[in-house]
Amino acid sequence: MSLRDLPAVDKLLASANGLIDAYGRALVTEALRETLEAARAHYHETASLPDPEALLAQAHARLARLTASTLRPVINATGVILHTNLGRAPLSRAAIEAMNAVAQGYSTLEYDLGKGERGSRAIHAETLLTRLTGAQAALVVNNNAAALLLSLTALAKGRGVLISRSQLVEIGGGFRVPEVMKQSGAKLVEVGTTNRTHLRDFQEALTEKTALILRAHHSNFKIVGFTTEPTLTELCSLNLLVVDDLGSGALLDTAHYGLAHEPMVQESIQAGCALVAFSGDKLLGGPQAGIIVGQKEMVAKLKKHPLARAVRADKLCLAALSATLLAYLRGTAAREIPVWQMISKPITAIEQQARRWITELGTGELVNGESTVGGGSLPGETLPTQLVALSARSPKALAAQLRQWPRPIIARIAEGQVVLDPRTVLEDEAPLLLDGLRASLQQP
Repeated sequence: MSLRDLPAVDKLLASANGLIDAYGRALVTEALRETLEAARAHYHETASLPDPEALLAQAHARLARLTASTLRPVINATGVILHTNLGRAPLSRAAIEAMNAVAQGYSTLEYDLGKGERGSRAIHAETLLTRLTGAQAALVVNNNAAALLLSLTALAKGRGVLISRSQLVEIGGGFRVPEVMKQSGAKLVEVGTTNRTHLRDFQEALTEKTALILRAHHSNFKIVGFTTEPTLTELCSLNLLVVDDLGSGALLDTAHYGLAHEPMVQESIQAGCALVAFSGDKLLGGPQAGIIVGQKEMVAKLKKHPLARAVRADKLCLAALSATLLAYLRGTAAREIPVWQMISKPITAIEQQARRWITELGTGELVNGESTVGGGSLPGETLPTQLVALSARSPKALAAQLRQWPRPIIARIAEGQVVLDPRTVLEDEAPLLLDGLRASLQQP
């Protein structure tokens, strides 16, 4: 057998009608050429060649890898509710249906049905946001970093922005408040110290060039011990614009669910903030979005700024966000929005679910554990949970096998065992989870 025995690309193409129908002639041709090149390299090492059927199978595998999406759904069994690496908040059924409705055809994204002429996308979700928060106006952009950048650029470019040193935070992905301020053209003015900032520190830093005060939520860390910061009400008493970057931004009181109190958007508005910025895909439980609520005059400046177009939200985001907000307006958010379903899930229900998994698997141990909110919300706060702990010769190998399942299962390793938290596994994912666990546990 020699390299002359390798079939030509055209000959293989004649037998690849099924592949061509699925992937297109150009892509199949490229895959076959790469497969033949690999076969030639393999021949020089082994003096053996695959037959035509094997070559077509190899080309098919190459095409499958090439066209497989890198963005795939996974089962989150980590117990981290707002897992940033896994896409943060899963959407409610209503939000998904709303996205489907506007995705399948045309919509009123920028069309006024009453006037029969061009409208504004800025109106979508605004009425719901103002009713829920008590703000005069609202604007939705594509994420909270954009919300802060737009606010500072429109209101403080070339002027001073006062911020406590304790709030110069960096959150996941390298987002740093000082760097965002620099990009906006605003001039950072640090006041106070790392652990203690007083109202008088802001008063003494005020000049004619001061545009506003920025309050940034600590997000993913706590400062404890000998600490103090002025309240929002105190900051707003200085007769200067106050912009509150809440980060997560809750509309429900987390204290009602056994957690510490997360600052609420409504509280910031009541305190007198000019603008409040928060995320759509964290504790709100909606799509990725940056939401800005506040005084009508200030929001109007943001809407008119050229940067607003660069960071605007699309129709899918606005549809999903509106559907999510409607659940809050109806008072059904805790029942309908997955994030709040998980937060409010009783420990007894979690234990029952964990015991069912152990029974169906025929292996596993029920152990006490802790779930976390994640997403920069409520740092250090946990919810009691019940974990399914699986013993394995190599916990790392088992966890890796679970990640290779068609619907990847993301678990944790704790105390030499692979552990799974039912709190963050959606109801319709349980059968897929059990299938993946059975198959992985049977592997050597």
